[in-house]
Amino acid sequence: MDTMLKSRPQTQQRSNHNGQETNLWSSGFGMKMEAITPFLGKYRPFMGRCCQTCTPKSWESLFHRSIMDLGFCNVILVKEENTRFRGWLVRRLCYFLWSLEQHIPTSSDASQKIMENTGVQSLLSGRVPGGAGEGQAPDLVMKEVQRILGYIQATLCPVLLRLLSWALLWFLNRLFLNVQLHKGQMKMVHKAAQEGSPLVFLSTHKSLLDGFLLPFVLFSQGLGVVRVALDPRTCSPALRALLKKLGGLFLPPEANLSLDSSDGILARAVVRAAVEQLLASGQPLLIFLEEPPRYPGPRLSALGQAWLGLVVQVVQEGIIPDATLVPVAIAYDLVPDAPCDMNQDLAPLGLWTGALAVFRNLYNCWGCHRRACVRVHLAQPFSLQEYTINARSCWDSRQTLEHLLQPIVLGECGVVPDTEKEQEWTPSTGLLLALKEEDQLLVRRLSRHVLSAIVASSAVMSTAIMATLLLLKHQKLLGEFSWLTEETLLRGFDVGFSGQLRCLAQHTLSLLKAQVILLRVHQGDLVVVPRPGPGLTHLARLSKELLPTFLSEAVGACAVRGLLAGRVPPEGPWELQGIELLSQNELYRQILMLLHLLPQDLLLPQPCQSSYCYCQEVLDRLIQCGLLVAEETPGSRPACDTGRQHLSAKLLWKPSGDFTDSESDDFEEPGGRCFRLSQQSRCPDFFLFLCRLLSPILKAFAQAAAFLHLGQLPDSEVSYSEQLFQFLQDCAQEEGIFECADPNLAISAIWTFKDLGVLQQMPSPTGPQLHLSPTFASRDNQDKLEQFIRQFICS
Repeated sequence: MDTMLKSRPQTQQRSNHNGQETNLWSSGFGMKMEAITPFLGKYRPFMGRCCQTCTPKSWESLFHRSIMDLGFCNVILVKEENTRFRGWLVRRLCYFLWSLEQHIPTSSDASQKIMENTGVQSLLSGRVPGGAGEGQAPDLVMKEVQRILGYIQATLCPVLLRLLSWALLWFLNRLFLNVQLHKGQMKMVHKAAQEGSPLVFLSTHKSLLDGFLLPFVLFSQGLGVVRVALDPRTCSPALRALLKKLGGLFLPPEANLSLDSSDGILARAVVRAAVEQLLASGQPLLIFLEEPPRYPGPRLSALGQAWLGLVVQVVQEGIIPDATLVPVAIAYDLVPDAPCDMNQDLAPLGLWTGALAVFRNLYNCWGCHRRACVRVHLAQPFSLQEYTINARSCWDSRQTLEHLLQPIVLGECGVVPDTEKEQEWTPSTGLLLALKEEDQLLVRRLSRHVLSAIVASSAVMSTAIMATLLLLKHQKLLGEFSWLTEETLLRGFDVGFSGQLRCLAQHTLSLLKAQVILLRVHQGDLVVVPRPGPGLTHLARLSKELLPTFLSEAVGACAVRGLLAGRVPPEGPWELQGIELLSQNELYRQILMLLHLLPQDLLLPQPCQSSYCYCQEVLDRLIQCGLLVAEETPGSRPACDTGRQHLSAKLLWKPSGDFTDSESDDFEEPGGRCFRLSQQSRCPDFFLFLCRLLSPILKAFAQAAAFLHLGQLPDSEVSYSEQLFQFLQDCAQEEGIFECADPNLAISAIWTFKDLGVLQQMPSPTGPQLHLSPTFASRDNQDKLEQFIRQFICS
């Protein structure tokens, strides 16, 4: 089924044959249609408020109430008015003059202050292990400290910073149409900076360009030179030396050595002293909480957690009274440095490689209209000290996925335990392990809390909406594009576009030119067909950006599908499925099982929110969007009849997250609640749309379960993930569905099966090896696992 874009221009163009591919990328789609505004009603809502449970004081005090009265600014739009000079020559040199006028604070005694740090002096005097007292001369220890410090940072070079600012302005204006930033959000960050605490920006990591773009945006808005914690794996030694002059920070490899290693103790002391000096001087710091792009592994960055752990440690020990954390979200229409082969090894970026990448992107944009848009979102700042105090009260007991879900998968138990899932895929670095155990837990939950807030506040770009519609084969792109945009705004998410609908469609399809084919048919209509193979895989990656918007409803829809799987055939009519009565307890149980199955890197639940609260939120969303309709059980009093209800000792409603006592088990409510699927005409298509949002990861998990008896085990985790990824590719070729052919999905399936007790990792002379657990060695239990996963998939 092809996807049709209705377009009847006033002047019809001739085509040689119907269905012939035409070059329409530079031409308009005809007459004007409705305009899309990036908000509903009169005012734009504010996305990105901090957690009211963990940081109530910051939620109230660090919010700029008139934020929505201010509009957006294009950061890379620098004109004559942005300089102190006027004239014909100034208009042609405004980038260079603007960069000369920027204030760059310099500090020549930063290294001396680090050397005078108490921890470093203790090592030099031999008062602590790992220093000069363990058979090492003080001069040798001093040289080693200086070497480590030189690896971490260098003195800023104002000339290079001004030259980079000028070059970035020139480059970004040729690569992007605009880089949008809300002026009200920036004013809110300036207000937080006036409180006196150092700013620590915590950001997602969409592109290798983020390390240059975000510091430039913050620098251009008067926040000074931002120090950036970069990954040394992505940079060659020559590039690291240059980036350190521009404000880059690099973690020395010795910092990840064992806790009893003298070299590790020394490196960690120097890194901590550098962070103490940085925060005490009030310089802003930027930390990426996600792994670099194309990195096959967990979503949360181990390096980002290590740097964040240092900040937490400095605040907790009272070296600085507090730090202000600012979540930062960045969204691209298209990631500029995304290669064609996303499975290639992550090689360090060198100076020449980086220069070639710049010229390649400029060449691709030269003479065409494929420049993308960028949106930078600054969420509400909050106090780290306040979070540290309040977050500890939200900690509760947790169990592994094997204890929670394996008995249910095997049919040995039908009750989901009343406890949270413990799942941590991000490896711990030496810096994090050096902290106390409760501080390690604090850092992990803080990073997950902030990343959840960042994803919730990130703008949805037009390419994500268009890619989703193309993958789901919607027939009328223009109408469905407008509908999906409105649904996104109704759920409190922001969009990074506005304008005439046809112009937006033209701009988006021009950006997706390599992934789609545009054909002209009768009466001027256009058919947009996704290119098979890698084109579909790329569209699937773009559509993932829309998943957080509908995640709650998608989880609920798949849970309803699993509940109906044993009652109604999947191919049965919608009217037949609507007859079935769904009790609230059954829905809760099904949602909870799906929540345990899906990885936390996908769900990103807030640590202060229990799974049962999330279940209630999912059910509320299904009711709000009209998919579920409340149904009274036979013989029960209507829910609206409150006249004869009496107060009872057992409260019907409890405070948020208070599900710890025995009275709340099994979600028992007096009288219970039941639901049916709505019979409105739009519900079947919307239900299928929600289910298909989660189908890539669920199908990948089901195919991984089917692969258990085909894979070669025992094997290393890397080799087995390659085996599974090849199997996913083979299945994609057979079925023509390429959304599951993703190496990250293969890795997620393997890690989930390890948590579930399906796969076991055991030591061997050649390294850790994956084995099939004795419980799932039988084909019967493997089939039970596959059927358990497939119940949530809607075909």
